Amino acid sequence: MDVSDKQAAEPADEDSARLHQLGYAQELRRTMSAFSNFAVSFTIISILSGCLTLYGFGMKTGGPAAMIWGWPLVGLFVILVGLGMAEVCSSYPTAGGLYYWAAKLAPRNGAAWSWFTGWFNLIGQIAVTAGIDFGAALFLNAFLDLQFGFEATPGHTILLLAIILVIHGLLNTFGVKIVALLNSISVWWHLAGVLVIVGVLIIVPENHQDASFVFGEFVNNTGWASPVYVFLLGLLLAQYTLTGYDASAHMTEETKNAAKAGPRGIINSILVSLVAGWILLIGLTFAIQDYEGAAGSETGVPPAQIFIDATGATTGKFLLLICIGAQLFCGMASVTANSRMIYAFARDGAIPGSKFWHRINKRTQTPTNAVWLAAGGALLLALPYLWSATAYAAVTSIAVVGLYVAYVIPVFLRVRKGDDFEPGPWNLGRWGKLIGTVATVWVCFIFVLFMLPQGSPVTIDSFNYTPIAFLVVLGGAAVWWFASARKWFTGPKVQGSEEELAAVEKELKELG
Repeated sequence: MDVSDKQAAEPADEDSARLHQLGYAQELRRTMSAFSNFAVSFTIISILSGCLTLYGFGMKTGGPAAMIWGWPLVGLFVILVGLGMAEVCSSYPTAGGLYYWAAKLAPRNGAAWSWFTGWFNLIGQIAVTAGIDFGAALFLNAFLDLQFGFEATPGHTILLLAIILVIHGLLNTFGVKIVALLNSISVWWHLAGVLVIVGVLIIVPENHQDASFVFGEFVNNTGWASPVYVFLLGLLLAQYTLTGYDASAHMTEETKNAAKAGPRGIINSILVSLVAGWILLIGLTFAIQDYEGAAGSETGVPPAQIFIDATGATTGKFLLLICIGAQLFCGMASVTANSRMIYAFARDGAIPGSKFWHRINKRTQTPTNAVWLAAGGALLLALPYLWSATAYAAVTSIAVVGLYVAYVIPVFLRVRKGDDFEPGPWNLGRWGKLIGTVATVWVCFIFVLFMLPQGSPVTIDSFNYTPIAFLVVLGGAAVWWFASARKWFTGPKVQGSEEELAAVEKELKELG
């Protein structure tokens, strides 16, 4: 090799050099700042989406006491999970994220660990995209009903969901620069939105609930007799909201100084969301004028009724629009992050039709085919809402269980690896094993919890179909693994030598 060939094979910066060490070419455009990386995760967590779309669920499943005290309780364990993930992310900053980490950290059978981590992550990501955009459709339907009489029905909500997913797919296909800009705007929209909503709910209403109601009122409209069980079920509101921060890991191949920016994006998005989300929940609960009326709102969106009861129709609809805007930002970012995970998983041959889903748009250097798989999968997962009103809670359970199992597998494997773990520039030092152990125990607990029935008596209408969804998808993945994939899937693939990786990057640069 002459000098010019050797120079061509050398990566342009430390990020590309580390990606080459992990076995991949710099196919995606690395333009994201640390703030932009944080912004994607913060946007997907979206307190104005998760908190508010499940607020009605919380009102009947434990009420104010479960929502207000469940939030910091869940938040504590989420921080521990996030810390464990951030440490591993610093060691392996690649778009594959969780399933790549599992392969590298497993003492043996790395391919199997990688395979099942990836499939848990895949179903969780598609479910969280479905849940976010379904929430946006639900709130938008409520607004259109209040403003124009477009009745809030399951059919109308699913129609709006399909339209929203198409728009998010188009933005991620053709408006890459717009998406990056909107993600940055989204951070300020969420923070300003919380301040405006809580400020209006403090100033405008003539009457507020007292502190004993907000922090101590327990409501059980689930049909279950055990208050402890109901309180635990009510934790779904917080646990579902505080998901999606793995997006910072999936965006690391597009982020500058990824080994530090990715971990910081994970942790900072959780911390900011925890504080702002608790303020939002407390402010909203203080403003309730008619608890039963809001819980049984004809629009199907209790926060919308609370806004209107507390501030009047005009101001209430304005606050509702703030929430809808935040949810649309959130869904757009979720499609972005989901597509990167699909792209990376397909790059390693783990999805049917991998060559198609891994294909990169040469002009934008983004995985546009994966974008549409993310959007289409989300729509399919939400369709049961046409027949069952409990489907949304089930979708959120699928998101929580799928994502958190995928989150904690590499954390658990890092604990098992012990002192043999090679930390990146961002690490937990001697606290890593303890934090990882507690995080693993918590996720095992919620895995069982959110598979359980949420209402009694258990009927076709109230059935929690989370276990069925997992049985279908992960059962299929298991059958595929034992029947075929274990013979050829070896985990994350190395794309080539240093020279071959450089050639791929050179070709993309010339085409771009």
